[in-house]
Amino acid sequence: MTEGFLPRREGGVLATFSGFEADLLRSLASQLVELLRNEVAAPTASTDPLEDLLDFSGPTTEPDDPVLARLFPTAYPDDEEAAGEFRRFTEGSLRDGKARNAVLIIDTLEESGLPPELEEDGLWIDVELSVAEAHAWMRSFTDIRLALATRLGIEEGDESYWDMLPEEDPRTHVHDIYEWVGYLQETLVQSLS
Repeated sequence: MTEGFLPRREGGVLATFSGFEADLLRSLASQLVELLRNEVAAPTASTDPLEDLLDFSGPTTEPDDPVLARLFPTAYPDDEEAAGEFRRFTEGSLRDGKARNAVLIIDTLEESGLPPELEEDGLWIDVELSVAEAHAWMRSFTDIRLALATRLGIEEGDESYWDMLPEEDPRTHVHDIYEWVGYLQETLVQSLS
């Protein structure tokens, strides 16, 4: 397993991933991008020329997918109309930003030597990130962990439940990935401090 991220003298951070780890990160980021771009609510018709010019045609209802609902929580739970308006003006750009961060992970790994199809054992990938890139990776790690936690049903304080799951339970491996991404995120934060 990788040591996580380390600070660079020149600024930014560095990490070395095995081919398997890099491919896993690429897969997680790709799945996030696919989720962000596949479920889009239908835009509402506008009568305001300024809105038409600025394209505030985002969704007005909470996403159906529980992961997206967690990534884009309702801003005004007690006011459906205000929540819809807020979502319409913000969710599109928020989705785009989250997708850009995840695409940066994919692009960086591939630019660092990860082949389109991983077939080689013993491959190691050195990833160097500027401070701005590291912040984008950190935000994407948060999104990936929220997605995994939502799919698994992880709740605060339920660590003993996950520790007691048998090794053959497939959720154990996904939980291990959730923990690993958290470890990477923690080393990234520490390397930027």
